[in-house]
Amino acid sequence: MISDPDVVGLLYLVAIVCFVVSLRFLSSPKHARRGNWVGGLGMVIAIATTLALDGISNWGLIAAGGVIGAIVGVVGARTVKMTAMPQMVALFNGVGGGAAALIALSEFHVAVEGSLAGDEIVSIVLSALIGSISFSGSLVAFAKLQELMSGRPIVFSGQNLFNSAILLGAAALGVALVAGVDTEWALIALIALALLFGVMFVLPIGGADMPVVISLLNAFTGLAASATGFVLDSTVLIVAGALVGAAGTLLTLLMAKAMNRSVANVVFGAFGQVQAGAGAARVDDGRTVRATTPEDVAVQLSFARKVIIVPGYGLAVAQAQHDVRQLAELLEEKGIDVAYAIHPVAGRMPGHMNVLLAEANVPYDQLKEMDEINPEFPQTDVALVIGANDVVNPAARSDPASPIYGMPILDVDKSASVIVMKRSMAPGFAGIDNELFLDPTTTMLFGNAKDSIVKLIAAVKAT
Repeated sequence: MISDPDVVGLLYLVAIVCFVVSLRFLSSPKHARRGNWVGGLGMVIAIATTLALDGISNWGLIAAGGVIGAIVGVVGARTVKMTAMPQMVALFNGVGGGAAALIALSEFHVAVEGSLAGDEIVSIVLSALIGSISFSGSLVAFAKLQELMSGRPIVFSGQNLFNSAILLGAAALGVALVAGVDTEWALIALIALALLFGVMFVLPIGGADMPVVISLLNAFTGLAASATGFVLDSTVLIVAGALVGAAGTLLTLLMAKAMNRSVANVVFGAFGQVQAGAGAARVDDGRTVRATTPEDVAVQLSFARKVIIVPGYGLAVAQAQHDVRQLAELLEEKGIDVAYAIHPVAGRMPGHMNVLLAEANVPYDQLKEMDEINPEFPQTDVALVIGANDVVNPAARSDPASPIYGMPILDVDKSASVIVMKRSMAPGFAGIDNELFLDPTTTMLFGNAKDSIVKLIAAVKAT
């Protein structure tokens, strides 16, 4: 057992340094794996140090919880497909928030009446409130991502007013607890209202905004964990939670900026409701959609000098990342320059496309962010769009009436030729038509992305 506070402080400092270094490594796909290892090492040090403190008991319960958690973590990490990683992140994030709320309830339950100091009760209230919102909100995000419920915004008249009333009720209970109301039922009622608010908070948020809401809920969990650190008088938990909260907040702001929208608009805007006529191609200006075949696309690709592949959620759904890499390697063998254009909010979570392609062993130097790749489109012979929709819609630049107007997009329409691989003409997460599909330089290759790419590979080999 460790009884020297200096030794404990030093070990916790090492763990904190590991967390900071981990975040630094995680900022780049090239070093992300190393970042995970460093972060994991920091967590092992923090847990081992905590278990070695004087006064730790209930070893049977601790061991049982550790075994259950390890089994769930290992099974999840080994069996969940990379395409389902956003759902897993949402679920694990929710578990963290739920744990913070349960600890707050437990500490309040075991405290002797009137023994909690002012800062302790404030920490308990914040931990219970924020952790419960994160828990239930993350479960709804998981259900939307897993398609257990509609990914479109679910709204009703007076929803914002109803949500405000729930949040004010929870806040009023929190103020009462801080003011001295020493009844456990008040805290339970606060948690119940916070759980309800978490559900209602995420329901009106559509699939297009899932990257932002995941980051925001991640920040909530970090704040709840930090508040729990004050409850437990744990410096390492305070710092770790603050790091998660800060990182999640910054990522949320960056995601919102990438869509040229405010966080308030993301949360309250019910963005992504299908607009009238969104599922049909407009022909009022005489333009029509032109379909193509794998054989024709293979000819275009084989005789191109530069090809840019634009991955989107359709690629993830079809689990076609390995086939895309094989196609790119075939083109490179023909002397063709191949790169991948990554939009910040492509997919269902920040970095979704990077993780997906890295899992298929696509070279890191071929993954180019939007600002880096956009100047290359005018010199590109073929832009191959696989399952992306809103992030390549020119209406974001040209149509002030469009709900995505002003959102930075990938400039694929500036390429000499655009091939869009899509299952149908259904709208994307934003629920609007895509002007790119009607562009004279664009042709559509309809079908499942994986099947279409397999056919493309065979056709390229035969060209």
